[in-house]
Amino acid sequence: MSPVAQLRAHLLAARLAGVVGTSREDSLRSYRLFAARDPRVLLGIDPEGAWGQREVLALMADRCGVSGDPRYTSGPDRIDPELTLAGLDAFADRIREAARRGAPVLFGTGHPQRLLGFYAGLADALSAAGCEVLTPAQGRRVDILTQFGLRTLRLDYVRGVALVRAIEAGRPGCEPGVHSHSPLPVRVVLGAAAEAGGPLPELVVGDHGWVCGAGQLGFEAIGPADTDDPALFVGQAEGRVSVVVPLDDGVRPAYYRPLSRYVLKRACLSQ
Repeated sequence: MSPVAQLRAHLLAARLAGVVGTSREDSLRSYRLFAARDPRVLLGIDPEGAWGQREVLALMADRCGVSGDPRYTSGPDRIDPELTLAGLDAFADRIREAARRGAPVLFGTGHPQRLLGFYAGLADALSAAGCEVLTPAQGRRVDILTQFGLRTLRLDYVRGVALVRAIEAGRPGCEPGVHSHSPLPVRVVLGAAAEAGGPLPELVVGDHGWVCGAGQLGFEAIGPADTDDPALFVGQAEGRVSVVVPLDDGVRPAYYRPLSRYVLKRACLSQ
């Protein structure tokens, strides 16, 4: 079996693609909220197009592989594994180009419990290739509005990957980080880098608000997105996000390791 066939089989077996864990109800709710310009699902993107619910659903069917039938309203959602593979190839090509240039790179995640290891492996490889993995604003506090009200979080880095932690977390490094969709952390990080006189990232790698927030500010940004993350796909359609890899972003951390290996091999960065 070829490496691509092996990866396709893994995507389906781990439910990273094919039938995924994200429900159709959650996806459609996100599309409705995006059409209503709810900041919770815009993730920092300021859409230029009309993007009503029908247009968002059609885009997600085209770019992600969900059902384009508006009458399908409940049950599991679906990601086309061929679109995932194509996205991973494009993602790896951007990583390879950054390594070739020795470009400064910023990594950040709103899914530290799931995707931290995926990004950390890429950060290690790019650092070994001569890229500067940026870590500005370490320890800076960020006020983020959540469903529970305004919450003050702390920026931190683990193996070169930015995330936010609860202020009240115990000993630093023990708490894995907070799940966040907000673009505020990447804005704070990029602002701190600019205030310090740089360097600024030539590539931002991450998810949720890290990608959308950076892309909206004009930085090249790439990353994965689930069926209920239409903002990244709209950002890509409007030219502010370079690459989106459609996949389930909530499976076990170990299930992303074959994706890391595939990306690093295609990017000619395998250890």
